[in-house]
Amino acid sequence: QLQASGGGLVQAGDSLRLSCAASGRTFSLRAMGWFRQGPGKEREFVAAVSWSGISTYYADFAKGRFTISKDNAKDTVHLQIDSLKLEDTAVYYCAGTRTVGIVTIIPYDYWGQGTQVTVSS
Repeated sequence: QLQASGGGLVQAGDSLRLSCAASGRTFSLRAMGWFRQGPGKEREFVAAVSWSGISTYYADFAKGRFTISKDNAKDTVHLQIDSLKLEDTAVYYCAGTRTVGIVTIIPYDYWGQGTQVTVSS
């Protein structure tokens, strides 16, 4: 089970940290990812981290402003977003995968409920 939190209404330029707590059969997970779906847009990959927390991966648009990390003691993945832009407005979903491979195309087996991030000017 994945429980996402941390979304909210923020102003452009602010920072926000999203969290995703994993529970249950976490021993089967190989990586955790964040995706987002903006209004009228398709869901897109944002970032991923290996279950060990050692390796991280980012979509091109996320490089520089987004930081993904994993708290191994709490089985929690964080997504730090800095210098928020209006176009970052979206529902952010965390997901877990049991598959080893290219994190942008492998199937994700478990999904959190999503947390809304709204950026205002």
